Amino acid sequence: MPRGLNYATVEKRREKGRVVEIVCRIIFGTLAAVLMALRRSAVSRAINTSFVERYHATDRHRNARKARKTYRFSKDWRQHEAVTDFTMYSYNVCWPVKTLRVRRGDGSWKARTPAMAAGLADHIWTLSEWLKFPVVQRA
Repeated sequence: MPRGLNYATVEKRREKGRVVEIVCRIIFGTLAAVLMALRRSAVSRAINTSFVERYHATDRHRNARKARKTYRFSKDWRQHEAVTDFTMYSYNVCWPVKTLRVRRGDGSWKARTPAMAAGLADHIWTLSEWLKFPVVQRA
């Protein structure tokens, strides 16, 4: 594992369909390192599953092959991976997310994509622009 990796899990114990206990376990890193990462975090102060659950919900919403209880499944694993990569990469650079918007000095809102919020892009890409962007950059 990479040095400095902090990883924790959340286990929910259920009885009759209701959560009765939540147990957090540190898998990689130390308690001190995990607590430090949580203090530095701009979005959360607790170990939780909300981010991965949001990611999976977005993935299922944008990729019909992953919708629950349907016949729209992938028979070919390579095709499944390709569609997953396409939907998630295009989501990150081409899809402005309302909760990531920032207020400008004049009071209006500036829309941002996840890639913009992470500092990886400076504008919302059109799908055409993203698809035409060369994968290998030559110096």
